[in-house]
Amino acid sequence: MSVTTSTENDAMMDAHQAGTSIRKRPASFGVSDLAHHSSIARARVTMRLLSVLPPIVLALVLLIGWYMSTAAGAVNALFLPAPVDVFASLSDGLQSGLYLSSILVTVQESALGFLLAVIIALPLGYGLVKSRLLATAMHPYLAAGQAIPVIVIAPLLVIWLGSGTVSNVIVCMLVVFFPMVVNTMLGVQTIDKTLTDAARVEGASGWSMLANIEFPLALPALIAGVRTGFTLSITGALVGEFVQGGDQGLGSLLLIAKNQYNTPFMFATLIILAGLAALYYGSTWLLAKVAEKIY
Repeated sequence: MSVTTSTENDAMMDAHQAGTSIRKRPASFGVSDLAHHSSIARARVTMRLLSVLPPIVLALVLLIGWYMSTAAGAVNALFLPAPVDVFASLSDGLQSGLYLSSILVTVQESALGFLLAVIIALPLGYGLVKSRLLATAMHPYLAAGQAIPVIVIAPLLVIWLGSGTVSNVIVCMLVVFFPMVVNTMLGVQTIDKTLTDAARVEGASGWSMLANIEFPLALPALIAGVRTGFTLSITGALVGEFVQGGDQGLGSLLLIAKNQYNTPFMFATLIILAGLAALYYGSTWLLAKVAEKIY
């Protein structure tokens, strides 16, 4: 009995020690994993700070140089106004609502022109790759349309369509149109034919082939075209406003500032345009991230 009891006690003690060691091991591994993950997180934060720091430093250097050159009188205020005057003009325009109304006009024109370009350019680019007859018929006109500057076509559009939003939207569409067609063609042409052939063997054709195979594979090039086109749409809207010479839109504000030799007002409008372009580019970056998550 004593031998049996002693053996049972030893077995229980061994099992208890084994369980204790097993319970301790995950804790030690968890601490090391946590430290590893925290070091990775710190490295990522450091890399992000290092990527943001150079443009901030460059902006501060340029701003300080701008201020010192104007404060010392080294540059005529007609060519380079003082930062204080520019920001005062910017503040006045924002408080009066002048910039807000002009931004809304330019955004409306650029967004409508961009959407019109998307509706036409994406199907046309796909058709140019799939149909040799369509490509032969359209390529000369696409090349000629790209060779002729839009600013030359814009006065004709004003004569044909009248001054207003419609002609500016068409001008914006023409600026955006060709890059999106080219990117669409590039995306479709670079699809691996072995994948499409395998999909055809499985019975895919027509719309199912386009939606499930060709569109996801061509999506990176399409997103690149959309990002480029959406940012360029602001340029198209400004070209239309320059040609019309009206009093609506950010392009019209630049013309008014030029005619009045009001360089602080001009610089303030350029700051608004830079912010708007950054907002457009940021929204397309978000679109690209959403597309990556979906596909």
